Amino acid sequence: MGSTGAVTAERAGERHGVADASGLAVLAACAAWALITSALGGGRPDGVLLAILAVAAGYAGGRITGALLPVAAPCVGALAGVCLAAAAPHVTPGPASSSPLGPIGATAALLSLSAGAICCAAWAARGPALRLCLRLAAIGVVGCAAALGSTAGFLACAGIVLCSLAASLTRRTLGLAGFALAAVLVAGASWAIAEDVLPRGLTASLEGQLGPHRVRLWRDAGDLVGAHPAFGVGPGRFGDASPSVMEGLLQDGKPHSALLQQAAEQGFTGVALLTAAFAWLLFALWRSPRSTAVVLTAGAALTSVAAVATLGNALSVTSVTAGAGLLAGIATARPLQDGGEADGH
Repeated sequence: MGSTGAVTAERAGERHGVADASGLAVLAACAAWALITSALGGGRPDGVLLAILAVAAGYAGGRITGALLPVAAPCVGALAGVCLAAAAPHVTPGPASSSPLGPIGATAALLSLSAGAICCAAWAARGPALRLCLRLAAIGVVGCAAALGSTAGFLACAGIVLCSLAASLTRRTLGLAGFALAAVLVAGASWAIAEDVLPRGLTASLEGQLGPHRVRLWRDAGDLVGAHPAFGVGPGRFGDASPSVMEGLLQDGKPHSALLQQAAEQGFTGVALLTAAFAWLLFALWRSPRSTAVVLTAGAALTSVAAVATLGNALSVTSVTAGAGLLAGIATARPLQDGGEADGH
C-alpha cells in the first residue's frame, strides 16, 4: 500500500511538472513576443508584461496558499474580489458612458472569480454545515452583482454557481472541453462582428447590446489586423492607429476586447499565444490533483472571465489577471491534508 501511494504521488508530481513547464513556456513566449513586436512597431509592452507577471505571481501564490489553506485561501480571495468589484467602477480609467463594458467588465470578472473561489472552497470544506454556508455565500456574490448593477456579473456568477452544483455529475474532460468550446464561440462571434460577416439582422441586434462605439472600435481593430497581420501595430498602440479613438470616442485608447486588441497590436501570433495561455489554464486544471468538482468550478469561473475579457476591457485591470492566476493556482494545488473533497469523476 505504501509503495502504491508513493507511485501515485510521484505520477501526480510528474503531471504537475508538465503543466507548470507548459505554463512557463507559454508565458515566456508571450513576454518575448510582446518585446519583439514592441521593438518592431515602437509600442509600449509594459501593460502586457505587467499582466503576464500578475498571472504568474497569482498562480504561484495560489499553489502555495491552496496547498496550505484549501478552504480559507479561496474565501479570503473571494472577499477581496468582492471588495475590489465594488470599487472597480470608480478606479477603472475611461468614461463609463462611452464604454459600457469597460468598468462593468472588470466588475463582472472580479465577481466571477469571487463566485468561483467561494464554490471551490465549498467543495473543499469537510463539514456539511460549512459547505452549506459557503454555498449561501456564493449566492450572496450573485446578489452583490445584482446590487452593483452588473448584468454581465450577475449572469456569470449565477452560471458559475449552477455549474459548480452540477460539477459532481460531470466528467472532467467533458466539462473542460465544453468550457473551451464556449470560449471559442464567444471569440468567434466577436471576430465575426469585427469583420462584419454576420447577417444584417443579427449584427444590428448584437450592436444594440454592445453599443455602436464598441462595434466601431472592433472594426477598427479588424482593419488593423488586415493591414498588419504579422506583427500588429505594436503593444499599446491601438489608440494611435484607430480612427475612432482619434476622433475622441474613447479616452483609454483600447478596443475593449482582449482578443481584438491582441490581434491589432501583436498580429496573429499574438492571438495564438493568447489562445495558448487560456489553453494552458484548462490543461493545468485537467492535470490537477484536486477533485473534479473543484476543477470544473474553477474552469467555469475562468471561462466566464475569458468571455468577459473578449467583450470588454477586463484584462487591463491587474487585479483581474492576478485573481485569475490565483484561482487557477488554488484549483491545481494539492492540499497538504487530502480527503475532504467530494470527487466527481
